[in-house]
Amino acid sequence: MILASWNCNSLTVRMPRVLEFLDLHQPDVLCLQETKVRTETVPHLELQMAGYTAIDHSSGGRNGVAILVKDGLDVQDVTRGLPGEPNPDEARWIDAVVQGIRIVSVYVPNGRSPEDPAFTDKLRFLQALTDRASAWADGRTIVTGDFNIAPGDLDVYDPVRYIGTTHTSAKERQTLTDLGSVGFVDAFRHLHPEQQTFSWWDYRGGNFHKNLGMRIDLFMVSEPLHRSHDMSYEMARDFRKGTKPSDHAPIILRLTP
Repeated sequence: MILASWNCNSLTVRMPRVLEFLDLHQPDVLCLQETKVRTETVPHLELQMAGYTAIDHSSGGRNGVAILVKDGLDVQDVTRGLPGEPNPDEARWIDAVVQGIRIVSVYVPNGRSPEDPAFTDKLRFLQALTDRASAWADGRTIVTGDFNIAPGDLDVYDPVRYIGTTHTSAKERQTLTDLGSVGFVDAFRHLHPEQQTFSWWDYRGGNFHKNLGMRIDLFMVSEPLHRSHDMSYEMARDFRKGTKPSDHAPIILRLTP
C-alpha cells in the first residue's frame, strides 16, 4: 500500500498540484490537511475523474481534513471529529478503515505561543489524540498529518532559535513520547535515525531555498503494522517548488507485507 499525507494549505488553490501528485505517485490513500473548504465545495467530481473518492471533514475555515481513497479499495467505519478535542467545529480529525488499516488524517492546532490560550487548546487536543490513538495501538493503525510538532532537535534547522516557542516544547514532544510508549513509531525516524529532512518551510525569507525548515508532518505507525510490513519513506520535495506550492511538501509511506 502507498500512503501519502500533505498539508495542502487550501485544496481550492492547490487542486492542480493535488491532481498532479495523484497522477505522478498514484497513492492508494492521500490524507490532506488544511483543506480550507466547505463540505459543499469539496471537488468530488474532479477527484472522481482522477480515480479517487474524497472522505472529508470540512469547516469552511482555515482547517479541514480529508482522506482520498483510490477507486476499488474497501472503506469502512468513517469517523469525523476527535472525542475530547477542545474545538470540535474546527474539523481537524478524520479516520477510516481502508483495506483493513485504520488511517487517521489529523491537523494539530498550531498553538501560536506558549503564553497564548491557543497553546492550552493545543495541549488538550494532543491529549485527546494520545487517548484515541492509544486505544488503537495494538491494531493496524496509522496516524498521519501535520502534527505541528518537530519530534527532536534534528527535525529543526536551528533548535536554539525555537527555544521558548511552540512546536519544540517538552510538553508537545511528550505526545510523541507517549505514542512511542504504547507502540507507535515515527516511520521516518525509525528508518533514518540520523538523517535530517524537513517537510515545512516558511514562505518568507527564501527559507525553502535556504533549507530552513522543520519536520512536522509525520507518519505514526502502530507496532503490529510496522512489524508485519517493510516500510519505505519518501518526501516529495518537488511539490514545494513550482506554481502555487503549499508551504508543506507531501510525505509518502510504502508498506509491503
